[in-house]
Amino acid sequence: MGDPGLETARKEFLRAFPGFGNTSALDELRGRGYSRLNEQGHVYLDYTGGGLYDVEQVRAHVELLESSVLGNPHSTNPTSDAGGRHIDVLRASVLGFFNADPDEYVAIFTANATGAIKLVGEAYPFAPGDRYLLTFDNHNSVNGIREFARSRGAGVTYVPVLPPELRLDATGLSRQLEENSSARHKLFAYPAQSNMSGVQHSLEWIDAAHENGWDVMLDAAAFVPTNRLDLSLWKPDFVPLSFYKMFGYPTGVGALLARREALEKLDRPWFAGGTITISSVQAGRHYLAEGEAAFEEGTPNYATLPAVKIGLDHLRDVGVEMIHDRVAALTAWLLQQLEPMSHANGNPLVRIYGPVGMDRRGGTIALNFYDPGEKLVDHRAVEALANDHMISLRTGCFCNPGAGEIAHGLTEDELEAAFAGQVRMSFEQFLEALERDGDKSAGSVRVSLGLVSTFDDVYAFTRFARTFLDQPAPRMPG
Repeated sequence: MGDPGLETARKEFLRAFPGFGNTSALDELRGRGYSRLNEQGHVYLDYTGGGLYDVEQVRAHVELLESSVLGNPHSTNPTSDAGGRHIDVLRASVLGFFNADPDEYVAIFTANATGAIKLVGEAYPFAPGDRYLLTFDNHNSVNGIREFARSRGAGVTYVPVLPPELRLDATGLSRQLEENSSARHKLFAYPAQSNMSGVQHSLEWIDAAHENGWDVMLDAAAFVPTNRLDLSLWKPDFVPLSFYKMFGYPTGVGALLARREALEKLDRPWFAGGTITISSVQAGRHYLAEGEAAFEEGTPNYATLPAVKIGLDHLRDVGVEMIHDRVAALTAWLLQQLEPMSHANGNPLVRIYGPVGMDRRGGTIALNFYDPGEKLVDHRAVEALANDHMISLRTGCFCNPGAGEIAHGLTEDELEAAFAGQVRMSFEQFLEALERDGDKSAGSVRVSLGLVSTFDDVYAFTRFARTFLDQPAPRMPG
């Protein structure tokens, strides 16, 4: 017998979001290509961590491999030529998907978004007096570029996000972008969508930065799985992304979409097989290849890369706009259910970090649970209990420490104290130091929606959330 509460809630949801019916094709798709979710009883709420694949993507890739003989494209023999043709077709497909003019942009294939970000960081021509500007809520891979900048004498500046919605301090950002300086090279990096709070930052900052002489890196990894990024309208210089976050398969492939003009500014610190036209041992010289070839190190993943085009075609068939509309409706309903939940004594059950409405936000929600006495429920205990319910969510800091520090009210002094005297520290040790000295946490619970999320998924999470009502904070397992 079905859950009568589920059916009642579904009817109320459809009345509140009548446009949701226009996305019914995604329910059919889930039943056809993603049936393993229901068959195995999964409630998947970690799309920001990784997308899911349709079984037809895998079958199409296997069929292609079974019917082809592909060789290392760094040659001109027949199998190499076949491997190279697939990569050329994919490169055009990627640029087409993002409406990027091939005369203006190139697609550089990497292992993931992090690999794409590192390509920029290690080759950006930072020098003394130059600047690296970034926002508090960047992914750690973007934060890591500060080490390249600092090592070359460039200044590093963070623009904060402001609680409770964790949006950018627009006045502070404008001031930094417009500041007169003698810097020859200035790089501004920010996420189109925060992978922690789901906040979507304005793409208009791209033009504002360009007007003031900045190069712009737009981290699109959390944005593009459920939103359209049109590079004919917005012109960031560098766009890192991971394909598995968009359509699940294959993993281990990402891309850097780069403006040709910006790419010419980069100074590669080394060379490798595939990145040069010629090198000499005795002369000690080398010549880099042009365009994307100068950045694709070693043999390209020529047997796997064709699967990316299959995934892009899958998204084209489904329609990013339909995915966006579905995720927006489900996220809005979930926020409406979670935000007012409270214990019998009136104390709130959850604290949401970020917007509680759908204005300029995506389908990622970060939160923590609190018991009736307002004691924080350890996010690790929440994850352990969610596992028992076959709910896949994510907990921790999500490689986004800046947004977490602001969300949890952590001060610079508290963070310095937690780091004090440590040569190396695990995340668990860091949490223990914060909880011991300040009764605070750097971690939270994150649920995120995507391609084949359903109402049943979000309803299941609200039902799980209610199990914490009027209960003391559970002890950590083990």
